[in-house]
Parts: sequence; C-alpha cells; structure tokens
Amino acid sequence: MKAQEGGIKRILKAFTYSFDGFKAVFKSEAAFRQDLLFCLVFGVAFCFLPISNTARVFLFFALFLILFMELINTAIEVIVDRIGEEYHPLSKKAKDIGSLLVLLAFMHFFVAAAIILWPLIFG
Repeated sequence: MKAQEGGIKRILKAFTYSFDGFKAVFKSEAAFRQDLLFCLVFGVAFCFLPISNTARVFLFFALFLILFMELINTAIEVIVDRIGEEYHPLSKKAKDIGSLLVLLAFMHFFVAAAIILWPLIFG
C-alpha cells in the first residue's frame, strides 16, 4: 500500500492508521492489555517517588520499551499467522524470538528499576 496523499493529509492518515493499530492490538491481545496496565501502574508510581527526573525518565523509557517489544512481538505473530496456521519450525522460531524481545524488555526494566530504587529502599 503506497500512500497517495502528501503533506498534512498524509500525516493525518498516519495518525488514523496508528489509532486503528492501537484499537486492533488492544482488542485482540490480552498480553498487550496486561503490559499496558503494568506500565500504567508503575508509571504512575514513579511519578510519586523521590527520585531524580533523569531516573524517572529512564524508568519511563524502560516501561515504553516493554510496550514497543510487545507490539513488535504481536506484529511478528500476526505476520506468521497470516502466512499459515500450520506448525512450522521457522514459524515457531520467529514467534519465540518475538517472545524473547518482550522478556528482555521486562528484564531491562527490572534491572533498571532495581539499580535506581535500591538506595531508596535499602539506603
């Protein structure tokens, strides 16, 4: 699909496509809804902690990374399923790698949170 419009029309269409993507993933993917809730709860909590703004921004980016990786994982799964529902080792490999992306994002978040919050908790 090649965009036919340019300028502001193209930008407005891009926002529409992005919103459509959000609606689709929110409606169909329980993992995304769970990750979004996780990120919202921790994001709100970080707003009230006595940490530097730099640390707060770093933790917010770590939370966004979880959502980014979940979206990439979902896109991989949708593409693989579009190709075919039958089992194939390469399909499994692609989906497993997508799942690993999400796991690594969570690990990154927990390590970052532990490093930043350690002095607050045990200091």
